[in-house]
Amino acid sequence: MPASRKTSRKPLLYAAAVAVASVALGLASWQATAPPERERGTPAGASASASAPDAPETGAAAELKALARRDGGDKLAVGRTDAPVVLIEYSDFKCGYCAKFARDTEPELVKKYVEDGTLRIEWRNFPIFGAESEAAAKAAWAAGQQDRFTAFHAAAYAEGAKAKGFGEDRLVELAREAGVPDLERFKADMAGEQAAAALRRDREEGYRIGVQSTPSFLVNGQPIAGAQPFEAFATAIARAKAQARAGQ
Repeated sequence: MPASRKTSRKPLLYAAAVAVASVALGLASWQATAPPERERGTPAGASASASAPDAPETGAAAELKALARRDGGDKLAVGRTDAPVVLIEYSDFKCGYCAKFARDTEPELVKKYVEDGTLRIEWRNFPIFGAESEAAAKAAWAAGQQDRFTAFHAAAYAEGAKAKGFGEDRLVELAREAGVPDLERFKADMAGEQAAAALRRDREEGYRIGVQSTPSFLVNGQPIAGAQPFEAFATAIARAKAQARAGQ
C-alpha cells in the first residue's frame, strides 16, 4: 500500500509523539484499509472492524470507548446520552465516501437504532481536504449552535453538493437551505474562535488515536474503517449492545 502511506504521512507526522499509543489502541487497519486515492474511505465489502469481534475489552479498547462524550449539550450529536451504544464518526464534508455514508447508511441507523434509544451518534469534524473542508466544518458547527446541524449535514452531503464547493457564499446558502434562522449570527459563529476551538478539539482527538482516513468510526470503542454497508454497522451495534448488557 505505498500510495496510501504517502497520502497519510501528514497525520502520521503530526501524531509522531503518540505513535506507539496509536498502535496500542489497535487502529492499524485504518491505514491498511485506506485506498490510494486522496478521497479516502473503504469500499463496501472490505474489512469492517479493526479488532477481533469477540476480543475482551482491554485497557486500550476502554480508552477508545471513553472518547464518547455523552454531553447533553452537544449540538453535533443525535440520540440519548444514556444509549448503550455510541457511534463516533470522524468525517469531512468534501469526502465522497462520507457523503455516501450520510445518504445511504446513516438514515437507516437513525431510524432503526437512534429512535429506539439503542444508539447515539456523535460527530467529529475531521477535515483533511484543505481550506474548504475546514470552512465547512466550522459552518456545520455554527449551524449546530442554532439547532440546525442535522439539516445542514443533510444539505452539505446531498447529491451534487460537493461539486458546488464550500466557499463562504455557498455555506450561507446551505445554512439557509437548512433553515438556520439567524444567518448573521451564523456567519459570526462560523468565523469565531469558538468554532475554531471546537474544530481543533475534534481534529486533535482524531490525530491522537491515529485516524488517517475519512470516514472512520468507533462503535463503543471498536473501529470501523470507511463507508461500510448498513449490515456491517448493524453487526457492530448488536455486538456492542450485547457487551454493554453484559457489563463489559
